[in-house]
Amino acid sequence: MIVLGADTHKRSHTIAAIAAVSGELLGEQTVAVGRGGFGALLQWARTLDHERVWALEDCRHVSGSLERFLIERGERVLRIPTHLTAKARKSARQRGKSDPIDALNVARAALREGLESLPAAQLDGPELDLRLLVDHRERLVRHRVELNSTLLWHLHDLWPELELPGGALFSKKWSARIGRRLARAQQTMRVRIARDELRRLRELTGTINRLEREITTLVTKIAPQLLSEPGFGPLIAAKLVGEIAGAQRFATHAKLARAAGDRADPSQLGQHPAPPARPGRQPPDQRRAAPRDRHPAPAATHRHATTSSAAAAKARAPAKRSVSRPGFGGGSGARMICPGDRRACGDANPSQVSG
Repeated sequence: MIVLGADTHKRSHTIAAIAAVSGELLGEQTVAVGRGGFGALLQWARTLDHERVWALEDCRHVSGSLERFLIERGERVLRIPTHLTAKARKSARQRGKSDPIDALNVARAALREGLESLPAAQLDGPELDLRLLVDHRERLVRHRVELNSTLLWHLHDLWPELELPGGALFSKKWSARIGRRLARAQQTMRVRIARDELRRLRELTGTINRLEREITTLVTKIAPQLLSEPGFGPLIAAKLVGEIAGAQRFATHAKLARAAGDRADPSQLGQHPAPPARPGRQPPDQRRAAPRDRHPAPAATHRHATTSSAAAAKARAPAKRSVSRPGFGGGSGARMICPGDRRACGDANPSQVSG
């Protein structure tokens, strides 16, 4: 059995074939991107071994065409996360960086992680359409925010006394009011630019709303069960479905949970549990907020589930009051927290403070 690691680029792909048992390099091949080059690459791979696995670095904007070509012809294709190949480069014996070296690192990273533990690539379905829609809408939203900020500064320069509520220019009522006021104003260059930006802002808002309705319809067909979960709206559910792209790609529930941003059991992932924190140090998962790449849906669900219990526990907790005890710290006295009363006791003799 052989593993074929691929270093994919826009104009060319480089493949390194290694033995699955020993990791020995068996051959290298560089082809031009296109069906002709892909066909020659597949013929070369068939001459090496009849049992083979393709390991492609998960950069689907450049590897997607090769991935689809191989799957349509019955080849087994695995997607290798980019952070695994970065680790392989650090531990590689061969110095330098080139396309053949990178392809070799991809293949050896697949062997190191285990061929059965990596997600298998498959032909794209409605999940890809959902992800494309979500990404397109997010790009338009970022563009609208930038355009709205520029337009607000133009309006402030024209009419400093004008006060608009947040997101006013996204509504039809305020957009129509500002449009009429700009039309009555003297048509200076700033006014003309502001009118053009307002027109584009209206178009973007209409397109974003249409995309959201289309996303809602599509996610209702693909994963209606997600919309019934606490903290899941159509946009969060669509983003999660688009990123997972088929739960059957993952070997265990724990690996699916990790990809979704939830906390998984290390034993189910084939990993050793984290060592206990050293005395006097805060546990690692409590030192800082959740990482940026953590998906918002599990966090929202957790907040929804724990809000009522936390509020009830806070209500049951006894109130605290503070008194001053002489002889502690500097000044006339130090503060002491006493349960049962929220009022400050002032400077008092400890023997006079009871219960």
